[in-house]
Amino acid sequence: MVFRRKDHLVGLDIGSRTIKACEIIEAKKGRILEKFGMIDIESGLIEDGSIKNPDVVAGAIRQLYQTHHIREHNVAISIGGYSVIVKKINVQTMSEDQLQESIQFEAEQYIPFDISDVNLDFQILGENEQNPNQMSVLLVAAKKDMVSDYVNLAQLAGLNPCIIDVDAFALQNIFEVNYDSKDTNIALIDIGASKTSLNILKDDASVFMRDVSLGCGQINQRIASITDSSLEEAEKLKFGDQSDKLSNEDLADIVSAVVTDWCTEIRRALDFFYSTYPDEQIRKIVLSGGGGGIKEFRQLLAVETSAEVQTINPFENILTDESRFDPSYIESIAPQAAICMGLAIRRVDDK
Repeated sequence: MVFRRKDHLVGLDIGSRTIKACEIIEAKKGRILEKFGMIDIESGLIEDGSIKNPDVVAGAIRQLYQTHHIREHNVAISIGGYSVIVKKINVQTMSEDQLQESIQFEAEQYIPFDISDVNLDFQILGENEQNPNQMSVLLVAAKKDMVSDYVNLAQLAGLNPCIIDVDAFALQNIFEVNYDSKDTNIALIDIGASKTSLNILKDDASVFMRDVSLGCGQINQRIASITDSSLEEAEKLKFGDQSDKLSNEDLADIVSAVVTDWCTEIRRALDFFYSTYPDEQIRKIVLSGGGGGIKEFRQLLAVETSAEVQTINPFENILTDESRFDPSYIESIAPQAAICMGLAIRRVDDK
């Protein structure tokens, strides 16, 4: 028998087109997948991380819980996009308590928002390599109104939000559970419906992070424009619904054009990283999100970046009962499940 710990959480990934919920139980034999479910929401309910209709989204979350018989109400949620700034900074060496007192002053020069409008957090990474009198710090700033909107949404759905994480950190957490990344520079790239997150790890530590406004929704928008369809109809056409509105050749051309644009934007972000770390080389790129399963994208990105490109399997080291979870379903949703699962391994008292 597996007993739930008091600090147990459900990971709730609130995307702009799909909401995912995951429950992972810790047992002596390892982490066990207890619950997993997804529900699609209409286009426009969440745009650029902004919740336009919280009542409808909260209703979808309640339906997701009911459909998959999830009972745990303590949740970890995450945010991302332009309302969240993550930056590695260098400050004079001091204790964590001293930094806690001075972090607002230190952050002001790096944050493009009014410092009174953001929530700040930090993690001390260690001594600065170039200056022993300084230490490197990972600074996180999130707009208060965005954090408040997501907290209120979870509460409206009848849930208790215990942890507010950052999308890229949740992805990093589940990656580290499943893969060994020591001595290798790795880029984690999550391609969602409307946002792509890039997180570069050096010796298991995040050294560069960026969000870009591109994603799978671009494919839907181009299909809708060409076929004079709604975005919902375009979504069905994208997944191969038979129609005289769109040929397989036209669909292939649309996907090819969009993923080419993705590769260009990702290459620009990587070039910015190389300008900061000219002696470093990214050897491996790990993809997640809805775009992670597009074969042409993986192939083109490998050529563009001269790196090994693979799609994440967040279930690699998670015990999964095949009598409860169809292996083919788990394989198909694996890239989309990554952030949700990264949230599900968090605990109530985590920093």
